Amino acid sequence: MDSESETRISKTKRRITAGFRSSLNDFWKIQEYNRKTFRQQPLQEISGAFGDIGTFLPIIIAYVANRSKPAIDLCSTLVFTGLFNIFTGLFFGVPLPVQPMKAIAAVALSRAFNKEEVAVSGLIVGIVVGVLSVSRLLEWFNRKIPVPVIKGIQVGVGLSLITNGGSMFVKDDDFFLSQHLPQLLQVIAFVGFLASNVFRRLPLALILLSLGILVALPSLINHPQALGIWRPHPFMPITNPSFQSGLDAALGQIPLTVLNSIIAVSALSADLLPNMPTPSPTAIGLSVAAMNLVGCWFGSMPVCHGSGGLAAQYRFGARSGASVIFLGLIKLLLGLFAGCLAQEVFQGIPNAFLGIMLIAAGLELANVGEALNTAEARDISGDKDGLFVNLPSHGWSNALAGEDLTLERRKRRWTIMLITAGGIIALKSDTAGFVAGMLCHWSYQWYDRYDSRRSIREGTIRLGDENSHRPQAVVS
Repeated sequence: MDSESETRISKTKRRITAGFRSSLNDFWKIQEYNRKTFRQQPLQEISGAFGDIGTFLPIIIAYVANRSKPAIDLCSTLVFTGLFNIFTGLFFGVPLPVQPMKAIAAVALSRAFNKEEVAVSGLIVGIVVGVLSVSRLLEWFNRKIPVPVIKGIQVGVGLSLITNGGSMFVKDDDFFLSQHLPQLLQVIAFVGFLASNVFRRLPLALILLSLGILVALPSLINHPQALGIWRPHPFMPITNPSFQSGLDAALGQIPLTVLNSIIAVSALSADLLPNMPTPSPTAIGLSVAAMNLVGCWFGSMPVCHGSGGLAAQYRFGARSGASVIFLGLIKLLLGLFAGCLAQEVFQGIPNAFLGIMLIAAGLELANVGEALNTAEARDISGDKDGLFVNLPSHGWSNALAGEDLTLERRKRRWTIMLITAGGIIALKSDTAGFVAGMLCHWSYQWYDRYDSRRSIREGTIRLGDENSHRPQAVVS
């Protein structure tokens, strides 16, 4: 081996060693931040940990409603989502949620999927997202999608959460105690919601969850459940019938995961927690891929990270990874020792409590839209990390950062955001809203190019007309 090769190998080893040391140093900084934040505000972190149960519980309850043939394994879901919560809290340091994949859930519940079909759909999404992450196509998508479209996705998802929360809030519950209890619980939940808007440190999610468990106790007494230790049962879900059904569900989930669970989550994390390192789309995508490529083999529910869940946990007090680590430990213990007990408790929590938590989460998420035309928007404040925006590709002024937007530009950005949000709400599809927002954005780009060429052409014609009317020199 010549000296030049030895030098290259030595440099490569030094770079790998330096990168490993830097990553390890960052990891310990995150753990220090988690520990410090939890010690400073333990109630807020614990309350924020449960901020996302308004989305998590209804879907997981629907999956296991058919006790003789559930679509997922509840104990496996609790164990693996608990582990995923712990790992995301340790490695990201922000309260990233672990949520059900909603498009898959909608198809699976409407078509009565079995465990194999649900697992295949999660595995397909995991493989596709993993490929997009490793190839760094997610970073490319993140750079190319305009900020007004991303904000529109966040606003649209937030308003959808408010709508779903309102439906759940007024939904009737079947209680053993009193026929008037649902109305009383609705009043309690709404008063608590109003109070939490004034007193932001009020641990509303923790209070509502505690009250909900108390309300569920009579049901637990009437249907006692035995404790037991979880035993994993891996299986091979990929068969011809299950693959086709799983593919149908996965095709609707992939755009939703890329837009709302990866790109919008990365942007929202930067908006809500600007003092923390923002997880990159590639890192979040690899996390989503790993969760599904591991858990689905054991009957766990397909999961992702969602901007609505992040907004929910932030709204109820979570500011660090410590909150989701705490939640993960609770899930893990329930899954290992008390899965059937947990199912009975989950089904007894009042809809009013879950609904008001969804409403609060939706408001928090929709509120990020107000920063669209302010210095908080990443394409206006500038790209600090060099990860986000290629300004010329967005069709705005190359000198947009640091300058005031004209009134026309502000109106355009608001229009793009509202069309994106409106598409999501009206068509009940993140993909449809995204397409509508991009078409609106491109229409403005096309008009600007047409107007620019027309101005140049008219200027040339006017210049030619002026020259044609100039007096000609007389040649004698």
